[in-house]
Formats: sequence, structure tokens, C-alpha cells
Amino acid sequence: MENTVSVCTDFASCQARALWAHEQLCAEYGAPFRFFSTKDALSELISALLSHRTRNQESHKAYQQLRARFPTWEEVRDAPTAEVEAAINPCTWPEQKAPRIQAVLREISQRCGGPCDLTFLADMPVAEARAWLESISGVGPKTSAATLLFSSLRIPAMPVDSHHHRVAQRLGLIGPKVGEGPAHKLLEALLPPDWDAQQVYDHHEAFMFHGQKCCYFHTPACGRCVLLSQCPFGQARLGKPAEPTPGK
Repeated sequence: MENTVSVCTDFASCQARALWAHEQLCAEYGAPFRFFSTKDALSELISALLSHRTRNQESHKAYQQLRARFPTWEEVRDAPTAEVEAAINPCTWPEQKAPRIQAVLREISQRCGGPCDLTFLADMPVAEARAWLESISGVGPKTSAATLLFSSLRIPAMPVDSHHHRVAQRLGLIGPKVGEGPAHKLLEALLPPDWDAQQVYDHHEAFMFHGQKCCYFHTPACGRCVLLSQCPFGQARLGKPAEPTPGK
């Protein structure tokens, strides 16, 4: 069904639909949303690396165990890899994530000339801060955005998770073959450039909640979807014509 979804044909139409969806979903799920994390940027980076393909409960447990075993990131960096792997065992692929996390910490230490908390990223333009993070091996668009937005830096970089990606794709904001990684730039470009961290966070969280609570991967609840009137996927699935986007 996703392959039959019609994609917005021009930027203005896409942006209008994205902002309309933002308003509908923020109202539906009760924005503004409280930031769930108060971690510093380096801690948020490690947390994001642990969360890859892992349920929140398990990644949180892995993070807590890692911090309990190694109070500082320098200790994690310099510890025997087997000990780090054992500490993060609740997450998926600890045998891969342990050496990756240590390599990330070593690279950051080398760049900073010692311990580094990444607070300097707040002094960079968003795109430059993301590029700095993504130049580290193993750090992709979702991780860089999560580090900047979710951490105490509160920098307006937008992460795109699988739920957000699915909703955007079904709305026709991105094409059916656009993966989560490339979707970051395309979807972030649809947001007003003057949006602050709270607005960007609300946008991501609202789309994510919708994917979790209505726009399921299997058997989405299109009949009760607040976006149905503008959703090509839902309209095609229910056999109804889409309505013009409000404001167009």
C-alpha cells in the first residue's frame, strides 16, 4: 500500500501538509510535551547509541548499569571491552555496541584533547553541530539529532525514528523509497527555520506518538485518524478521495 501513496509535488504543498499535521497531532496528543531527558550531551550521545534497535526499557537499563559500573565516561573509554559489554548486556548487540561506544569516546577525547562534555556544540549552527557529530564513525543523523535535541543543550535538530518516518511517508511528505537517514534533511526542511527546540521536539514527539497509537505498521487505525482527510495512504486504504490541504 505504501508504494501507491502520492507524494507532495512541490515544497509549498509538502510544508503546508506537514504544518497542518503538526497542529492536528499536537492537539490530539497534548503538546507541548515535557522533555524526557536532562542528560548532558555526551551522556545523551551514549544513551542514543545504546538505544539503537532496542526497546526503551532495555536501553534505559543498559545505560543505568553502565553508569553504575563506570561513574565517568573516561572509565568506560579505558575499561576492558568485555566489562563494558557485560554492563550493557540488556540492550541488543552488546558485543557490537561496547567497542563502538569506546571508539566514539576515544575519538571525542582525541578531538577535544582530553575529557569533553560537548557543550561547545551549542555555539555552532545546528547544521555544523550535526556535521561534527556525524563525522564520528557510528554516529548517524538520528543519533546526532537526538544528542542535540534531547540533551540539556536543547538544540532544535529533529530526529526521525521509525514511527515518525512511517507517518511522514504515508502522508506523502517523503517518497516511498526514502529511508530514515535521508528523511532527516527532507523533513527538517519542512519546518519553519525559526522554530525553537520545544517546537521541534513537539513535532517529533507528536508524529512518534501517532505512529505508536494510531498509524501502526500493521493494520493502522485509519478510521479514527485525525489526519485522514489529508492522508493519501489512509484515503486509498479506505477508498475515499483526499481533501485539499487547509490553507492551500
